[in-house]
Amino acid sequence: MVLILGRRLNREDSGIRDSPAVKRKVFEVDSKTLSGQDVLDFCSGSSHSEGILQVFNEFRDSRLFTDVVISVQGHEFPCHRAVLSACSSYFRAMFCNDHRESREMLVEINGILAEAMDSFLTYVYTGRAKITTENVQFLFETSSLFQITTLRDACAKFLEDQLDPCNCLGIQRFADAHSLKQLASRCRSYALANFTEVALHEEFLDLRAEELEEYIDSEDLSIFKEEVVFEAVMRWVYHSLEHRKPMLKALLHHVRLPLVHPNYFVQIVEGDKLIQNAPECYQFLHEARRYHVLGNEMMSPRTRPRRSTGFSEVIVVVGGCERVGGFNLPYTECYDPVTGEWKSLAKLPEFTKSEYAVCALRNDILVSGGRINSRDVWMYNSQLNLWIRVASLNKVLIHCILNVKC
Repeated sequence: MVLILGRRLNREDSGIRDSPAVKRKVFEVDSKTLSGQDVLDFCSGSSHSEGILQVFNEFRDSRLFTDVVISVQGHEFPCHRAVLSACSSYFRAMFCNDHRESREMLVEINGILAEAMDSFLTYVYTGRAKITTENVQFLFETSSLFQITTLRDACAKFLEDQLDPCNCLGIQRFADAHSLKQLASRCRSYALANFTEVALHEEFLDLRAEELEEYIDSEDLSIFKEEVVFEAVMRWVYHSLEHRKPMLKALLHHVRLPLVHPNYFVQIVEGDKLIQNAPECYQFLHEARRYHVLGNEMMSPRTRPRRSTGFSEVIVVVGGCERVGGFNLPYTECYDPVTGEWKSLAKLPEFTKSEYAVCALRNDILVSGGRINSRDVWMYNSQLNLWIRVASLNKVLIHCILNVKC
């Protein structure tokens, strides 16, 4: 049944002065015949809920209709149980179940700061929170306690945006303590990428030994030279020498001393008094000395360059011949096992030779001898990507270190 209200007619307007007043009539209309124009589906949007929250916040400020007082550090916060319960499952469980707090007017909460509680209630009643570097930690802990995930995630995002070499390690420790895996991973990646700067700040000195080992052992550690790692380790050890001296050997195990500059090794590493008085570390010094003399012939986990230094171990192929025809080829190429890519190097001079000896000396390559009693010796300089003729052999080689025959 649908009521349709008729318009009361004015007698003068209608020209009928003596006729009775027109009565409102009721018509029966089938609801199926109603068109969309006969229904208005009105929605005020978010302004409706925001307006109600604003009024509730005004009620809170004037203590109107408040039915509970939250006490934090001696500060009292009048609130509405319904609003708190609607926003927080923590308060819903407190007020909606048969707990003592559900019947008391004053509820005391320990373990949080009054300032953080005030910011939290502002968010509950307005949907807004002012997050700063001073309150983010306490506001995060408060929102975690009261199970407000949106505010908790906003605090975590704020911390991620504030990452800096001076605070990334502290934020990572905070993230680990609160099981924020994404934030902790972001902090670790940031510290690895900015290790040179991170190692200069105070937070670095507070790392645990196992944490420092994890950083300097990582293949993702970004440094421009290995000396940075050595200096970071020694700075960490000297910060608390009495307690950290026994950890020096374990830490130097991850420092690639063979890759530091020979002059730096002699003057700084071997000249360090602590290392001189640590016999358990002599094996690392001996390994570095051998590498500086023998070069790539001395292999260990500490002789492998870090990716961030721009160096990598490659396999070099010198010369060769065509499958058909047997013509000797001048090409020199290297293969990077990490990237799986081949790269062309400078062509080998006098490539018509065959049966020559090839060997590596430090980071260079020597090619000597060859067919028809040749005494020529060529050296490939890896830094210049250039073949250089060096002093000729006094005698023709009979036995070759590496025989390359087409």
